[in-house]
Amino acid sequence: MAKLFRAAIMGPPGSGKGTISRRIAQSFGLQYLSSGHYLGFNLLRPRFSAGVLVKTYVERGMLVPDHVMTRLMLPRLEQVIGHSWLLDGFPRTLPQARELNNLCQLDMVINLTVPFETLKDRLSERWVHPASGRVYNMGFNPPLVEGRDDITGEPLIHHDDDKPEALMARLRIYKDVAKPVIDFYKSLGILHSFSGTDTDRIWPYINTVLTNKMDTPHSDARQTQTP
Repeated sequence: MAKLFRAAIMGPPGSGKGTISRRIAQSFGLQYLSSGHYLGFNLLRPRFSAGVLVKTYVERGMLVPDHVMTRLMLPRLEQVIGHSWLLDGFPRTLPQARELNNLCQLDMVINLTVPFETLKDRLSERWVHPASGRVYNMGFNPPLVEGRDDITGEPLIHHDDDKPEALMARLRIYKDVAKPVIDFYKSLGILHSFSGTDTDRIWPYINTVLTNKMDTPHSDARQTQTP
């Protein structure tokens, strides 16, 4: 790829970020950087200071705070500063977005919006491999062996906060935290929003915009939104 291209993807739990991210990485040759995978990696290395911090918050069921997330993610991004990549799960908050912008400016931010009923249906069938953050869906992306991670064979779990009674609260928190980030990237002219209930129908719009943007000088970037 002649020109470096750096992007991030945003969306509520169950919006299909992982599926879309993998398609983008495969189709456009971007390195896929997931904060969930990186957090899981640090949980397995608790003797290191970053691992200790992550373990402390995760074991208490707390969100990892901004200063810990930036301490984990920014050095990793510095290591791949000369590559094109797609970020999933970072930045989550406005302070994180500003810290990232100080390190490097993104070319595009993909924002996925999906109706509540669709999210509820997807999450009711979602199972996760805790150590890596790999996500499976029994409806359209099941593991090769039921209840087991494809790579490690370790057990999968179904989070209590994926259940309908907890989902509404999670979405309220997400909207409150994500709105300033969305507004920030909108003000920079790099936000592209895609709405729908079917990932396969959203994907062609994302594919078209990415194809056009990666062939277009940065100064020609414009905001887009799916109909």
